[in-house]
Amino acid sequence: MAHVLRAPDARGTTDPERRPGAPRAGRDSADVGRQRERNRRRRTQTLLLVVLAALLAVDVRLATGGSLVPSLPAVDPLYLMVGVFFAFMLALMLGQTLVSGRSPHIVYRPEQIDVSLDDVKGLDPVKEDVERSLDLFLASRTFRTRMGGRPRRGLLFEGAPGTGKTHMAKAMAREAGVPFLFVSATSFQSMWYGATARKLRSYFKALRKAARREGGAIGFIEEIDAIAGARGGMNSMTAAMTAAMTGAMTSASTGIVGCGGLTNLPMSPATSLAGSGPAVGHAALQTERLASSEGASGVVNELLVQMQSFDEPTTSERLRGWFVDAANRFLPAHRQLKRPVSEPVEVLLIAATNRADALDPALLRPGRFDRRMTFGLPDKTGRRQLVDHFLARKAHEAPLADAERRDALAGITNGYSPVMIENLLDEALVNAVRRGADGMNWADVEHARLVTEVGLGQPVAYTAHEERLIATHEAGHAAVAWLVAPQRRLEVLTIVKRANALGLLAHGDAEDVYTRSRTELAGMIKIAFGGQVAEELFFGDVSTGPAGDLQSATSVAAQMVGSAGMAGTLVSFAAVQQGAFADGNLVSRVLGDSEGRRLVENLLGEQKEAVRELLGRNRHLVEALRDALLERHELIGHEITDVLEAAAARHADGTVQAATAPRVIDLREGADRRL
Repeated sequence: MAHVLRAPDARGTTDPERRPGAPRAGRDSADVGRQRERNRRRRTQTLLLVVLAALLAVDVRLATGGSLVPSLPAVDPLYLMVGVFFAFMLALMLGQTLVSGRSPHIVYRPEQIDVSLDDVKGLDPVKEDVERSLDLFLASRTFRTRMGGRPRRGLLFEGAPGTGKTHMAKAMAREAGVPFLFVSATSFQSMWYGATARKLRSYFKALRKAARREGGAIGFIEEIDAIAGARGGMNSMTAAMTAAMTGAMTSASTGIVGCGGLTNLPMSPATSLAGSGPAVGHAALQTERLASSEGASGVVNELLVQMQSFDEPTTSERLRGWFVDAANRFLPAHRQLKRPVSEPVEVLLIAATNRADALDPALLRPGRFDRRMTFGLPDKTGRRQLVDHFLARKAHEAPLADAERRDALAGITNGYSPVMIENLLDEALVNAVRRGADGMNWADVEHARLVTEVGLGQPVAYTAHEERLIATHEAGHAAVAWLVAPQRRLEVLTIVKRANALGLLAHGDAEDVYTRSRTELAGMIKIAFGGQVAEELFFGDVSTGPAGDLQSATSVAAQMVGSAGMAGTLVSFAAVQQGAFADGNLVSRVLGDSEGRRLVENLLGEQKEAVRELLGRNRHLVEALRDALLERHELIGHEITDVLEAAAARHADGTVQAATAPRVIDLREGADRRL
């Protein structure tokens, strides 16, 4: 059974499980809240003492017959001007130094943040871990003193852009009721040598000061990889340690074997992740170069030191310690005065990055960033929550309130981040405004998705031959996709020029999937060959249009041969770490090997012949889609399948009639013979 520490209430007990949407109980009576109340009372007492002292001084001066405003001495104006000038120059020089080292952060009070954890949708696994970390932060004193644990001081949010990292950090500060010190890592950078390190020291000093004043504080550094890249030599050292650990695990009697997902496997024929490997390596190389520049290593070192300085004594504590040390020099050992002990501050530092692999390894150890949380793209359930959340605040027509429509919207936004979903609905609202409506409808959403994913339409005056060729090419893609990949959803079929494509077929998975079978990957190669084969069947020639299709098909085939073991070899080219092909991507490794190239050629040839035979038997489907495209130029969603289903039904009826007609003639001929 798992036990979760909860923020204790005023009686010292812990809160029960919080209901979704309910406020976090016991927040003000937790360790952070009690410390805030003690600080408030101390400040009030100090203010009262200062006011009483000032009143006493005024009474004494009035009682002695003195004036409240002391008289100023007479000063020669020349001396005054010279003094003011030098004071101004001194202030200018000191001010430049102080300003260049000032922390660039922005402080948000809890009441200024309009985001709560209830507004965080589509991130349920991460949200649960965040709530546990927040409860631990609120009860950190109890966790440290009563249970002997070490509270978390750092959280690293990593994930793709737009997945909700900053949104989550703000919600944590709102729920905790403490100041939120937001800063972008790039704002620490300065043209003056050493100013970046001074800004870092100022930021952490302000963070500690806010935590002592308010009982706790949360700091957030956006895009921390801008100042925390791996220092020179750290990447190679980490790689060596990883290789050693891997070798030790391999030689051990018990290993860890995991099921791979869609890593290095394409999501669609037009999108391949083959370049993800070298992209990471290139990023690491750039980080190495950046870290080797003058001052970069010093910035990382300063950041490492500051992340260990949360419990350092304050100025007053250091001053009292100095007096105690001075007094203890004259006192015997049994009468030594006790030095003041620094009270730990309740600080939680959160950093966000899109490239956690580029960070210095020393930052990722426990004690600095104790927890790494990965923000992935939401699944269909999460996207449905996001759709409900956004549509509750955006004007829409009645059909979009239907549960089935919202499920469909969650389905067609597969691969969307929360920000992308909100942007899609905003674009749909723009379309509604253009047509003079008060709210968006389904057609507005479809048009917005087409524009955001593919681009604006750019009508081109094709020649009659080009228009027919492009329509035939795209019809070939769609017909093959409908025949060999029923699990995929046909979304857009168009011959309108968008971006760099003269025509296109957009299709995606009908459901969220995390693996690909050999049949599915072979089907994606067939879809890529559909356009070229259609051109050959109907025109007896091939244009330059299939160039991108061949690139996509080659990438998928190389993945099947060199990574997935699906095409005649079990050797993984992705395992190559050294040698002539170690620096290339998977496709270059496979094609650079003679045997791998032969297997790719054979696989592509087999799939193309299968497509030729398939379209030869289903020319009527290509013709129907071609004619529909020539007439309407663009088909969306069910319009594509409607044309295909109608063509298939007509062809089936014609086949039945053709099969039964000879039989009727034979019967008539038999009757004539009998007569």
